[in-house]
Amino acid sequence: MSRRVELNLKAPAPAKNNTGRVASRRVAGAGKGARIAGSPIRGPYMPPETWYEPSEDHDGEYNVIHQAPGNGYRHILAEDEIRERLSLLPAWMVKPLQVVQLSQMTRKKRRAPCYGMQWGNTIYLYPIEQNLVENFARAPKPAQLIEAKMFGARWERISSSSWNLVWSEDTIRDFYLNNVLIHELGHILDERNTRSIDRERYAEWFALEYGYKPSRRKVHAERAAALYSGEAS
Repeated sequence: MSRRVELNLKAPAPAKNNTGRVASRRVAGAGKGARIAGSPIRGPYMPPETWYEPSEDHDGEYNVIHQAPGNGYRHILAEDEIRERLSLLPAWMVKPLQVVQLSQMTRKKRRAPCYGMQWGNTIYLYPIEQNLVENFARAPKPAQLIEAKMFGARWERISSSSWNLVWSEDTIRDFYLNNVLIHELGHILDERNTRSIDRERYAEWFALEYGYKPSRRKVHAERAAALYSGEAS
């Protein structure tokens, strides 16, 4: 998603995956093999970042690097939550991943903040406002309304030039675990597509199939089990 900027998309910039191909997530071209990504709300701009070159000696284990979120911001996921979510995927899907960085929000990054980004074999997850309310200068597009509804967020119109996207603790955690994180992993695994639009479509499909749908099946199963347990008792 994009956020407050005059742009609509949540920040994609061309990136390269572990095979060295270049592509992007949700539009945008920027620096060397980089891509900002996330969901359809934040905008294309390539801020300074700590880049990790893929290691040829990778043993299949990935590191989680934690940076301070920045004043007024907070990280949504903890390392144990990231590892638990990725452990639910087949091992071959996670094997190429080398680094997950919880990045810091800086003054330059606030020009076009994003939820996540992939570069090489690294996934970057960015912090969100402390109060879980994002402000935008433009009305949400249909895709943004749909995505917010899928994950339980709420759009509020403040004025003709101001819209808020409001999250709760549970909805934003769900969004990062089952959309942003999985979407960026999809970019790492995409060795077929080279055009930005094709890579983005693949990552969207991957997040839907391996993030959103499995998480909803789990919720429905838990509700059914709770209902059955209540009837049986």
